[in-house]
Amino acid sequence: MAARRAPIERIDVSSAHARAVLERVRPKLTDEEFRELKAFVETLVYLAELVAHTKASIARVRALLFGTGTTEKTRDVLARARLPEASSADGPAAAGQPTDPDRPSDSAADPTRPPRSRRGHGRHGAAAYRGAPRIPIPHPSLKAGDPCPACDGGKVYVQREPTVLVRFVGQAPIGATVYALEKLRCHLCGAIFTAPPPAGVGPDKYDARTGAMIALLKYGSGVPFYRLERLQAHVGVPLPASTQWGIVANVATRLQPLRAELIRQAADGEVLHNDDTSMTVLSLLDPRPPEAPTAAAGAIGDDEVSPTRTGVFTSGIVATTRDDHRIALYFTGRRHAGENLATVLAQRTPGLGPPIQMCDALSRNVPKAFAVLLANCLCHARRHVVNVAPNFPEESRYILETLRDVYGYDAQARERGLTPEARLAFHQTNSRPLMEALHTWLGAQLDERRVEPNSGLGQAIAYFLKHWTPLTRFLEVAGAPLDSNLVERALKRAILHRKASLFYKTPNGAQVGDLFMSLVHTCELNGVDAFHYLIALQRHLDVLSAAPGAWLPWTYRETMQQSRALASA
Repeated sequence: MAARRAPIERIDVSSAHARAVLERVRPKLTDEEFRELKAFVETLVYLAELVAHTKASIARVRALLFGTGTTEKTRDVLARARLPEASSADGPAAAGQPTDPDRPSDSAADPTRPPRSRRGHGRHGAAAYRGAPRIPIPHPSLKAGDPCPACDGGKVYVQREPTVLVRFVGQAPIGATVYALEKLRCHLCGAIFTAPPPAGVGPDKYDARTGAMIALLKYGSGVPFYRLERLQAHVGVPLPASTQWGIVANVATRLQPLRAELIRQAADGEVLHNDDTSMTVLSLLDPRPPEAPTAAAGAIGDDEVSPTRTGVFTSGIVATTRDDHRIALYFTGRRHAGENLATVLAQRTPGLGPPIQMCDALSRNVPKAFAVLLANCLCHARRHVVNVAPNFPEESRYILETLRDVYGYDAQARERGLTPEARLAFHQTNSRPLMEALHTWLGAQLDERRVEPNSGLGQAIAYFLKHWTPLTRFLEVAGAPLDSNLVERALKRAILHRKASLFYKTPNGAQVGDLFMSLVHTCELNGVDAFHYLIALQRHLDVLSAAPGAWLPWTYRETMQQSRALASA
């Protein structure tokens, strides 16, 4: 039995004092000894300051001290663990992993596996500039059918693709035009005559493009109001932050019927991803009294949340509809992601079967009152192995490369455009043997005491085994995804707002942010120009509330064409 360690004496030493002590002992040490001692002392001082003054987890401290990489690709994780990337057949027999010579390891061994994408040159073709006006320039002296100036008998004709020049111009995000309307006054009666404004100049000071641009900058790109105010001042078109807020708040109020329609259609989706991230709402920072929720909390729809809960979150929900459109929804308040998902599913059409829900294994992500086909994220389970790979390199390699091959088969299914049913059969044929072998190997590590259960790898294996059924839902249910990366990417929009703007001031501000983030990210998921879409919505506010389903990102262009056709008939 090991002897009990005596308690460590705590002495507060500043970095300046530590350096002074080092200088006093320097004459008694060689240069190499002094360099090593200095590095040791500075590391201890830095670590003490880091733990004392920051909310640093062990993982964060390890990353700061040892510089662990940010990528989780299998080849990079194995390189940090000083192992070459190889198939499981090359793994050590002592680890107990099964060998399968037919298992795909890379593109050379399996020609059907899609090759790794090559880096491009980074330049965009002219077709990528969809928002730029395209101006045709005819030849100044020739037209189709004219004799060729370079030969005797030829005639010129128009080529299919013209030569394209792209030229950029700098301009303010929000522009303004000052119209000086001439005024005339009668010297006898005093009557004043003012020139009429040009055609198309209405009474509104801020047009639809202004609200669309501010919303895109703030809630789509993370530019705070005060930064846009400073930029506008630099270019001579001042636009105060309070004015910006008033513009987007007014637009958001009139777009609420569209958000309700997005929630209704998302409720009928086939696959719903959900997760949440922390958020700050200043008016909700004070703890609520235990007897009743505050009015502000109820304004976000948190009246049914436990009054003892003080956390504030932004939940992201991404739904895939039956016609293969994707809808992104954001909810900010004290509700967890599962509670917000339950609010959405409450509007699900009766008679529809339970949807597939993809999330990580946190219990708060599951809606308690509604039946779902729960699927858990393989990436979250894999991350537990990535974190311990340097300490358990051989065992981690087998798990990581097994999952790598499963993802390879999923990539093949996407490349081939397989239907959900065909994709399920493809995974059952190719991925099921790999996952069954992995399950057997994982169980053997704990049952045969090859891995200490309380070690990092043991806990990672226990996570896999505990959630094995939802982790392998893609082998049982058509359309079930492998991971929750779709909603993780959606939450980056809210995280960007949190990093740039730090907080929402009130629940009403959070609701405005949720609405515009939902619209902007839904446009992005469906390949729609969000700027043009927001402009179109504002120009048709008079008919939007009557039929919001006609003004979704994938229906509004057809609706506008029908309106123009009726107007011209």
